[in-house]
Amino acid sequence: MSRKNATIVPRGPAGPAGAGRGGVRAVRKPVALGNLQVPDSLAARMFLLAYDPERGRLTARSKLGKVLRAAALVDLQLSGNLVDEDGRARVTRAMAPTDLVLAAVLEEVRGAGPRRWRHWIDRRPGATVRRVRDELDRARLIKVEPRRILGIFPADRITVRQPLMRRQLLQAGHDTLRASRLVSRVDLRDASIVVLASTADLRAVVSKDQRIRHKDRLAQLAVRVGPVVPALKKSLQQAQYSA
Repeated sequence: MSRKNATIVPRGPAGPAGAGRGGVRAVRKPVALGNLQVPDSLAARMFLLAYDPERGRLTARSKLGKVLRAAALVDLQLSGNLVDEDGRARVTRAMAPTDLVLAAVLEEVRGAGPRRWRHWIDRRPGATVRRVRDELDRARLIKVEPRRILGIFPADRITVRQPLMRRQLLQAGHDTLRASRLVSRVDLRDASIVVLASTADLRAVVSKDQRIRHKDRLAQLAVRVGPVVPALKKSLQQAQYSA
């Protein structure tokens, strides 16, 4: 496989292993592509979509950790594991997720008690990127190859094994922006992808032109996705201000 389809990511220390709202668990329909199944996790989907096949690398890496944390929180809310309580994430008694990344985030929230959504977006974003990456590698959806930059600095070259899967996910997200589809009827998981990507200005997922043309619709979808969206926006704004 050519290097055009690979991205190099600095390697950090390994992290620990890792809506229906109001406690109603959303029904998820597995999506198959040949013999492979599209990952159900929103964080895993976002990781794949953040990969730019034209540039052969992950995009917006300074924001990616926060976006993946936000995606995991939305996932837990849609599945009924988390609910919003006066602007804070509270754990419910719903069945814990089997996905290792989601389970790890849920345990963090359970251990600390209700905190504002932004607190959980800001918490250990780099470790979340590595967990999602490792799960996708184990599922053989990406290929991670250790290497060294300039022969000194440890890094990983990442290659997406199934470009068609990425295109399928991207199309599903873009379909939620079609004016012919009622905002109240679109799939919330697909909508969450484009809303979070738009909030973080991930142009590999939602282009600048799409953000402008669909500004009102994205705002309407953001209301449906819930409190994680404004929390992500504030987190990214604060990070930009601090920088």
